[in-house]
Amino acid sequence: MPAPVSFEFAIIRVVPRVERGEFINAGVMVFCLSRRFLGAKVGMDSGRLLALWPEADVELIREHLDAFPRVCAGGPDAGPIGMLSLRERFHWLAAPRSTIVQISPVHSGLCEAPEETLSALFGKLVSL
Repeated sequence: MPAPVSFEFAIIRVVPRVERGEFINAGVMVFCLSRRFLGAKVGMDSGRLLALWPEADVELIREHLDAFPRVCAGGPDAGPIGMLSLRERFHWLAAPRSTIVQISPVHSGLCEAPEETLSALFGKLVSL
């Protein structure tokens, strides 16, 4: 069994009406430099979103959420940000923003397998 290593994670949230402060957890990002891992898993409960904001453009919001795993994976399909280093991509994605899709504060922990940690966090914090 590999030794535990440190990792950072942030929750991806949909905040349909910023002035109300309500949000739906819609994904998780995990960054583990020592294992050279950056990944995101997203999924949104459109029923919950529409309950908070009936006029929400669900498909547009899904497109924005789908960009997170693409940028984490890197490469030309992720645009200019996809060409940055793992650390730079994580910090760009985790930067505070005031749009409908927002990021929680960054948290840290220890894990043995970042891929498994990503799935576990998604199941615990987002699970549809």
